[in-house]
Amino acid sequence: MAGMTGLQAANAAPITATDSLTQALKANIIPNQEYLLQGSVLDSAVEVLLHRLRGLCDNVDAGPETFDDQEVCFSLRDPNQQAAPLMLRVRKALDARDMPFQLRYIGQPDLGDKNRPTVVRSSLDIACSGMLIEFLNELGCRIEFEYSVKGYMFRKGRMKITVAKVFKISQGSMPPEPISQSYLVELSVLAPQGQDAIAEDMRAFADQLRPLVQLDKIDYKRLGHMTGA
Repeated sequence: MAGMTGLQAANAAPITATDSLTQALKANIIPNQEYLLQGSVLDSAVEVLLHRLRGLCDNVDAGPETFDDQEVCFSLRDPNQQAAPLMLRVRKALDARDMPFQLRYIGQPDLGDKNRPTVVRSSLDIACSGMLIEFLNELGCRIEFEYSVKGYMFRKGRMKITVAKVFKISQGSMPPEPISQSYLVELSVLAPQGQDAIAEDMRAFADQLRPLVQLDKIDYKRLGHMTGA
C-alpha cells in the first residue's frame, strides 16, 4: 500500500504557481490590504521629527534606511470606456541599480466611517525584471505622470514609516526640483484581509508623533473637488 502511495505521489501533477496562489488566498495569508495614514512636515522641522522617530522605532542603532526611487504611474484604459482605467505604478531604485523593479497595484481608498482609524485600500506588490516598462507599453498602458522620491524609512514592529521629499523629474542634466517645501510622511502596514486591529496600533503610534506631524486619513476625492472649486 505504501508503494502505491509513493507511486501515486510521483505521478501526481506538479503544483503550479496558480495553485499556490489559490491556496494562499483561501488561507488568507497574502498581505493584500494596506492600512495608511499620511501627513506632512515642513523642511525646517524635519530633523526634529527624524530625531523623534529614531527614539521610537526599532532600527535605532543602525539608523533609518534611506531610499532614492523613481516612480512612474501607468493607466490601462477600457477600449469600450465602460470601466475606470486600471492604474499601475512602477518603482525603481536610483541608488541600487541591481534591485528589481516594483510593480504595484493600489485600489481605491476606503475611508470608512469616522471611527475607523486609518484608510484601507487594496495593495499588491510584485518584483519584476527591467523589461517591465516595455511590457506595459506593449499591453497598451500609457504614462500618466512620474516623479522621484528620496527619504528615510523606519520600522516599528509591522509598521513602516517613511519621511520623503518628492521631486519633479528634470529634463537633461538639470537637478530634480522639489514640488514643495515639505516632506511627505506616511505610516502604513501591509496585512491580510480582516486584521483591522492593526489600525488601532497605528493610530496610537501616530499620536506619539504629535504635534510634530499630524497623520490622518486623506480623502483625495474631496481634495480634488476643493482644488477644482
